[in-house]
Amino acid sequence: MPTVSRLPLFAFALAVVIQPSLAAPRSVPSIDTEDAALGSVEIGEESGRFHPQMSVDVRNGDFARGNYDDDAASLGRVPLHAQAGFALDLHQAVDGRANAWLVFSTSNGFHDPSSDERVSPRRWYESNNLLGLVISPVEGLRLGFVYTVKTSPNDVADTTQEASFTLAYQADSGFGAWRPGLAITSRTQGDSGLYTQGSVEPGVDLSDAGLRLSFPSTVGIGWNGFYGPDSGDRLYARSGLALEQPFKWGETRWSARAEALAIYRDGTLRELSGPNGETDSVVPQVTMSLSMAY
Repeated sequence: MPTVSRLPLFAFALAVVIQPSLAAPRSVPSIDTEDAALGSVEIGEESGRFHPQMSVDVRNGDFARGNYDDDAASLGRVPLHAQAGFALDLHQAVDGRANAWLVFSTSNGFHDPSSDERVSPRRWYESNNLLGLVISPVEGLRLGFVYTVKTSPNDVADTTQEASFTLAYQADSGFGAWRPGLAITSRTQGDSGLYTQGSVEPGVDLSDAGLRLSFPSTVGIGWNGFYGPDSGDRLYARSGLALEQPFKWGETRWSARAEALAIYRDGTLRELSGPNGETDSVVPQVTMSLSMAY
């Protein structure tokens, strides 16, 4: 009898001991320098307050919010993008987890230069740099306030500056399982107008090791000449599938991702590519990336 009476106490003690291992993985925000989309990356439980992030990707073309961005969808030039930055914990909730962060990121694009790209360094055609403040008012919801400066080291494009509000919501079930996101951007330097973007990425886990198949989709609208003078209101959408495999190396968290998307652009947006750009109504884009966070 004494042994039986202690079983509930033993079960309760065991549950307390294993509770931390069942908690949701620790994560920090990441922000896309191109469209200010708010993402999330997993980090180690003992990684402190400062969280470096790095990634590199290759793709068959480059499109900024659906608009041709110096590289058509072909294998003639395969641009490479390298991104580095950090997330810094600014505040902790009562459970000890951070709920406010300062985020910095710089993304730089390189490709084989065309004959028009004569300024050195000719291969380095874009450098996007952002600083953002992200808060999490409730579990699963993150809100970001972002300022981005976009430059072209080889002068193939003009410098622009943007202010954005962005949000993302993620949960294990319900609407949060679709991982919805929203971004609203206004230019403070360069072409005027407003840009709005909505996205979802539902998916399924394919293995206990974290292999995940997802279906990212995005719809973006540039209002009042956002895509250029007299461009009016322009629409683009992209949809496809992605396969992602996370893995650990010590306290760092890595992720390998392959993504295949179809990009749709309305007629005027296609014409903005110019005679040497990408003018098809539906453009395939494949991206292979490797990312790390600590």
